[in-house]
Parts: sequence; structure tokens; C-alpha cells
Amino acid sequence: MPNHILLVEDDLDLGLVLKQYLEFSGFAVTWFSNPLEALQNLPKVHNIQLAIIDVMMPEMNGFDLSKAISEQTKIPFLFLTAKAQSIDRILGLKLGADDYIAKPCEPEELLLRVKNILKREQKSELTQSISIGNYSFLPSQYQIVFKDKTYTITEKETELLILLSQNNHKVVNRKEILEKLWGENDYFLGRSLDVFMTRLRKYFKEDERIKFDSVRGIGFKVDFPE
Repeated sequence: MPNHILLVEDDLDLGLVLKQYLEFSGFAVTWFSNPLEALQNLPKVHNIQLAIIDVMMPEMNGFDLSKAISEQTKIPFLFLTAKAQSIDRILGLKLGADDYIAKPCEPEELLLRVKNILKREQKSELTQSISIGNYSFLPSQYQIVFKDKTYTITEKETELLILLSQNNHKVVNRKEILEKLWGENDYFLGRSLDVFMTRLRKYFKEDERIKFDSVRGIGFKVDFPE
């Protein structure tokens, strides 16, 4: 399953060029030309790995939009703007931007920056400990730790738990999980997914606040206390 990028750019010509170029390069892209529309539809857009946001837009600027998005989901940002002033760059970085590129820009340069951000995010996910209720999840060590108990899990269980952690309190589509972890949506792989979910429920049974719920006909919803 391709990495999913949220693009918010009010210049229709540039937005179309960037969307087509990124899709040609193997990314899935959801593009909004209106920042308020992007914010309104954000809950409907699943598994976003990165947001590319134009700073100078009517109704809501990119800085305010990024702050509003950050209240709903934690994803890296790349600001795209015609303003190359250092004060704007500093403000963007203070807001947590992972990169900042001035227009006009070459699509190839934008693509390189996008790939670099995603690589950093993937490395970060594997090295940092993730708190799930009273448990600690250590992706790089393939371990779940609860008090004096340590459970060693498989690579696929680790990938599944990372994906679920990224979508805490949201419904994750079953088809999306299968395509992202196994590369295809297959009945027998679906049965394997059910087995993995059962295992995860057992690992986390010591904390009753942690929920792995099946959503009939759609997928799964996890609720991990933070």
C-alpha cells in the first residue's frame, strides 16, 4: 500500500502538477484546494503519513491549519510557500514543521524532501518506546513489556501494532491493513490477521482499558489509553 500524502494547495495548476507527480512517483495523494475543506474532511482521510501545506491561503493560512490538524492527528508537515523570508521559516519550524520549501520549487526537490521525512519517521517509529496503557511497546526489540513480564512478538505483529498505534481511537479498514502489511487483500491472509489480533488481545489483557474491537464489515478500532 503506497504512502498517503495530504496536499493542501490553493493554486489549482500547481496542486494538480504536484498531485500527479507524487502519484507517478508511487504515492497516494489526497488534495484539497481549500484549507477549511481539508480540515472538515480530515477524519475521512485515513492513514496519512505526511502533509504538504501551502502557507499563503485564503480563509486559513497554512500555519493555523497545521495547528488544527495536529489537534486531531500526529503527522509530519512540510510547508510550501512563495514567501522565502527567514521569519516565516523560523515560525514554521517552531510549529513543528519537518521541512520548509519555497515556491517556485522543482517537483524532484519536493519529492526528495518528502522521501527524507518519511525515512526519518520510519526510523523514529522503530527506535522509540511507545506507551500503551500500563505497557511499553519496544518496536526495535520486538517486545511488549508489562511490569516484570516481557513478551517477544513477531515482526508482522510488530508492524501491525505500529499501524494500530498510529490510528489510535480510529477505525482502521481491514483491506488497508492487509494491503499495507502483506501487499494484498486475500481471504487466507485475512484469517492470519484475525489470529494476530487475537494474540495482541492476549498480550494486553492485564490492562482492561486497552481495547481491540472488531467493527463488523469494516475492520478494527483500538483504544489505547495514553
